[in-house]
Amino acid sequence: MQVTSMHFKARATERLADQRLQATLKKVGRGFANKRAMVVGEIAFEETREAAKERRNRALDNLDVWIEKFEENASKRGVKVLYAETTQAANALIVEIAKRHDVKMAVKSKSMVSEETGLNDALEAAGVVPVETDLGEYIVQISNDHPSHIVAPIIHVSQEEIEDLFVKVHGTPKQTDAALLTREARDILRPKFLSADMGISGGNFLIAETGSVCIVTNEGNGRMCTTMPRVHVAMTGIEKVLPTLEDFATMMRLLPRSATGQSISNYVSMLTGTRAEGEQDGPEHMYVVLVDAGRSKLLGTEFQEMLRCIRCGACMNHCPVYAKIGGHSYGWVYPGPMGSVLTPNYIGIENALDLPQAATMCGQCAVVCPVKIPLPDLMRKLREQQMDMGLRPWKERMGFRLWAWAAQRPAFYALMTKVAVRMMKTWGNAAGMIRVLPLGAGWTDYRDMPAPAGKTFREMYAARKG
Repeated sequence: MQVTSMHFKARATERLADQRLQATLKKVGRGFANKRAMVVGEIAFEETREAAKERRNRALDNLDVWIEKFEENASKRGVKVLYAETTQAANALIVEIAKRHDVKMAVKSKSMVSEETGLNDALEAAGVVPVETDLGEYIVQISNDHPSHIVAPIIHVSQEEIEDLFVKVHGTPKQTDAALLTREARDILRPKFLSADMGISGGNFLIAETGSVCIVTNEGNGRMCTTMPRVHVAMTGIEKVLPTLEDFATMMRLLPRSATGQSISNYVSMLTGTRAEGEQDGPEHMYVVLVDAGRSKLLGTEFQEMLRCIRCGACMNHCPVYAKIGGHSYGWVYPGPMGSVLTPNYIGIENALDLPQAATMCGQCAVVCPVKIPLPDLMRKLREQQMDMGLRPWKERMGFRLWAWAAQRPAFYALMTKVAVRMMKTWGNAAGMIRVLPLGAGWTDYRDMPAPAGKTFREMYAARKG
């Protein structure tokens, strides 16, 4: 997937002006958040979050040990575990597997890592036809689009647009019923499952003690991709390893509730080894490709906490910025608050300058994160890195230096704030709103700012106390 994160401001501005997108985001954007609020009370949520945090930390603190344990147990069950340091290496491994088994078509279950690597393009270049079988990902593929949400890839697309797309691509009469549209896609995809040589999936979790790959879905396509073709390849990040099945059970109390507001997903599949003698389904050959692609460099750093992420999407479901600009504005695979931390760390902070700034710092993302990742703190650290590296505009750097100088001189700072609030009060209109703020036009270009009361907080507090 082409990286366009450096164009965040321009892309966000375009999407703010897209009335159709705004209507779609407004219509569906709060659905997951509202459903989550209804089901988190079914369990001791805060205690479970803390347990999940501790279990993920235990895995990450000894990641090499648990990866080796996973490989050992997976290998005992006929699985070949391969390692890819880069996205290019991951693609090369899967293309080589496809060639070895004379694969002509590969059906794919949902995988964000394959979006990271651009696997579909690599397969096509090697003469292998990749077919996305998750309904949302299928729509993304046939429209030459990219997912805008890690759980709901087409949250930015209206049903009317899908209706028109199916007419264009399938050459069928227009359907206006969602169930009939789904049936139409199923009729197109079913022969693909039956004729595909290889199935490709992601992996929500890897269980070290059993050598299992776990996938969590709401559509049956995941099981079709992993059990019907003679070759199954699971590709996922190295950080997805969990030591035990008990750890997995803890995560499953949190993942569906945080992601889609469900007590449990429709399908939870534990894929352990190749088809054994006498079994009716399962692959003859199974490979697990563990992808690094920047993950290992976060280990032992202040950003290691980000590796706890279980890809539920709760942070973006509750983010006021994402709710207005959608996922494509972020310019890469991972949008929302998680993307504002992951993208700069994976592709380089110089290639995603605006993403750490793409937040109100309201803290809602940290409040809802099921594994308690302090996302606002991590974005703040990225902002500090940008300042230290001289990557922010010189006016911004100078402004912070002046503020820091004044803040270290309390008497002068108090005097300046007294003057400033009195001046700003005069700038307010009859409604008490500032339409244009000097030195802050980037803010007031899009919203009015409430004019201050004309007194500082200290003055008002002293008067109230008196």
